[in-house]
Amino acid sequence: MRKLTCEEIIRRIQQGVTFEAEASDAGFRISINEYVPYVCTAIHDGHRFRDELKLKARLSDFDRWYEEDPYTGAFISSMPIKLVGLDSRFEYDLNRPPASCIFEEAWGKKVWKKPLTKAEKDRSLKKHRLYYKVTHALIAKLEELFDACVVYDLHSYNWRRWEREVPTWNIGAENVNMDVFGEGVQDWLEELKRIELDHGIPNTVAVNDVFFGRGFNLSFITENFKNTLVLATEIAKVYCNEETGEPYPSVIRAVKMKLKKAVLNHAHAFSKEYTNWEHKKKARLLSKDLQEAILEVDSQLYETLRGFELLSAINPINIEGEKKRFFASRCTINPEFEYKPIRFDPFQLKRKLHRMEVEKISDIHIQRLYEAVINAYSDKIDMLGSLGTSRFLYNSLRYFGEPGEQDLRNARFLLHLPQVEETIAEPTLGTDDAIRLFKESFERYGFKGKIEITRSLAASAMVVNAEKKVLLKKGATFRPKELRFLVHHEIGVHMVTTMNSNKQPLKVFNLGLPVSTMTQEGLAVLAEYLSGNITLNRLKQLGARVIATDMMVKGADFIHVYRHMVNELEMDVDEAYYLTVRIFRGGGFTKDHLYLRGLRELFRFWDDGNDLTPLLIGKTSLEWYGTILEMMERGILKKPQWITEAFAQPNTEANNPIYDYIIRGIR
Repeated sequence: MRKLTCEEIIRRIQQGVTFEAEASDAGFRISINEYVPYVCTAIHDGHRFRDELKLKARLSDFDRWYEEDPYTGAFISSMPIKLVGLDSRFEYDLNRPPASCIFEEAWGKKVWKKPLTKAEKDRSLKKHRLYYKVTHALIAKLEELFDACVVYDLHSYNWRRWEREVPTWNIGAENVNMDVFGEGVQDWLEELKRIELDHGIPNTVAVNDVFFGRGFNLSFITENFKNTLVLATEIAKVYCNEETGEPYPSVIRAVKMKLKKAVLNHAHAFSKEYTNWEHKKKARLLSKDLQEAILEVDSQLYETLRGFELLSAINPINIEGEKKRFFASRCTINPEFEYKPIRFDPFQLKRKLHRMEVEKISDIHIQRLYEAVINAYSDKIDMLGSLGTSRFLYNSLRYFGEPGEQDLRNARFLLHLPQVEETIAEPTLGTDDAIRLFKESFERYGFKGKIEITRSLAASAMVVNAEKKVLLKKGATFRPKELRFLVHHEIGVHMVTTMNSNKQPLKVFNLGLPVSTMTQEGLAVLAEYLSGNITLNRLKQLGARVIATDMMVKGADFIHVYRHMVNELEMDVDEAYYLTVRIFRGGGFTKDHLYLRGLRELFRFWDDGNDLTPLLIGKTSLEWYGTILEMMERGILKKPQWITEAFAQPNTEANNPIYDYIIRGIR
């Protein structure tokens, strides 16, 4: 972080420049990534102590830490304007007026072995004075821009020292003008009440219980700016062991996430009520600039993983040869699949991933997204590293999971449905017809892509994202409706999301979010339905995949799964073979049970009136919908250039009306 004098900082504020800096002549850092009508402060976060003062101090590092407010700076890291103290309050306390900001005695303990000199005190007082000079300039600028603003003045306290029940959150409002800002205080109280930290931590909130808001940060701003509300807010140190200093990382993360949401909700309501802020979307109260740390991690991640293709790698190279051997044995010998050698060292690749400094990303939700992607790819690397071995199934289960009871009930529901399609004879289409229809779809979307015929494919068609290529199985045949739904599936979703991801400033959506399979395949099958091309045979196929996956996970071999598909589910022998290959490829691939679950989740999401557009920006996941939407509204992500035809103009009327009942019956 660059260093600037306080005069330079003030000049940038007055000019309306965004910047991040540490004050070179004071003891704080400031970040202004967007000019918005609210500020977050953590003035007691610092632990820094001048060397000459350490020589005179009676108190140990832990004694000082105990009375400081550790991690409060981290709690506000996602916010666009923040002031964070770097110096220990035992050098000078920013929440006390100049006359009493240097302790002689604190909390019953003598602070110094020998008195401080006037020069030593003056050095500290200067830093105190400069902090408030910058604060004055900042609040003045925000009131100039927005008429009013709100300051979230965050502190923490040692709750175990109290001999009575004390709240998790305390708002000190004794010196707030309640006639003007009473509603703002009440709204903040309600937002804090909604925070749930889990881990057995109760969430209680009070006003003027353990602290009353008598600190200098509040009084200085309130006395100088009548249109600014300061919310002095204390959190009990439930996020660490206050008696040993041990942090609780999962609680710290939860506070960061929940506090971000609370501040955003409150600042949005405050801005509408008290300021001239005109934006309707809450996300506009966050920074729209891409932090350098995000770009750095994103670039490293893409360079490390851009050649990684799980599906291509786990397709056996001898599918057709093993098919001949399997049928020649009258289905009594399990196929022995072979694979191309993997082209990377799994250990080295994982080490590269976990060296990436994701913790430098200040926004907690974006940080979590990248952490999740790294962890997910670590699991995928383990999968490929165990390709063709018994460990592959374990790694697949760890990443994709396995069918649950509800998945199995839904599969059985579909598989027991009577035939509903008309039995009019239809022409059989081949790969030439498929190439034509895929090319027509390319042209409608304006894509430039390749179509390739291959023998090494377990599915009839597949998109290779990295190469913008559609693979078609050699010799595959299709019914007209089946071919149309494949085009909507592969081009309308998989190619659309690939092409959209190439337009994004962040490449993580080209690589894919954690277990994006469920969302992407759910969107793709939903496109089949919304385009008017769904068939009962297709739905039964999805159900059969769930049953086959469950059988494989429970120990059935290739022969038993294949025979069940043919004898119990009355599947065509070729179709049964290729379906069983899909399930057993790699050593046991559990991905295919997610298609049906994905259809269920995405249909209900669409049916509830939600916009599917944010999910088309790349290989996304429904779990991250809120983060994606926020990033789009902030301007960090671009709206997708291409929209799936079936989503833009649904044509469900082309389906037999019974399919609406069937799709809704998937619970």
